[in-house]
Amino acid sequence: MSIICPGKKIAICSDHAGYGLKSIIEGYLESQEIAYEDFGTYGTESCDYPDYAHPAAVAVEEGRCYPGIAMCGTGNGIAMTLNKHQGIRAALCWNVDIARLAREHNDANVLVLPARFIDPADALAIVDVFLSTPFDGGRHERRIAKIPVAGE
Repeated sequence: MSIICPGKKIAICSDHAGYGLKSIIEGYLESQEIAYEDFGTYGTESCDYPDYAHPAAVAVEEGRCYPGIAMCGTGNGIAMTLNKHQGIRAALCWNVDIARLAREHNDANVLVLPARFIDPADALAIVDVFLSTPFDGGRHERRIAKIPVAGE
C-alpha cells in the first residue's frame, strides 16, 4: 500500500471503547511496516478521550505525525475534540466511500472510526483507503481554506 505521506509517523489514539480496535489497527500498520506514534489509551479501563485526542491533534498540527487515526465508541466525542484544533480536519468514517471522499474532497488529516459500530475487517479497509487516497485539490481547496475560524 502506498500512503499519502511516506516517512511520517501516523498519530493514533483512542479511549477505552476504541482500545481493542486501535490494537488491531496497530498490528495491521506494523504488518505493513507503517510507523505510528501511539498517544493512548493503553487499556480498557474507563478514561476520557480528550486526554488522548489533544496530544495526537497537536502532533498532526505541528507536522510531527501525518495523518492521524482516532477512535472511540461512536467516534463522535473524539472527532469533536480533534476538530477543536484549527489545523485538524477529522472525519468520522464508517465505510470506504466516506473515507475516500473525506480525503479527496475535504483533505481530512485525521480518520475517526466508530469502534462500537464497525467490524475490524471494515475498519482495516477504511484505513487502507484513507491512507492511500490523495486530496483532489482544485475547487476543494477554496472550501478547505474557509474552514478555520478567522482570527484564530
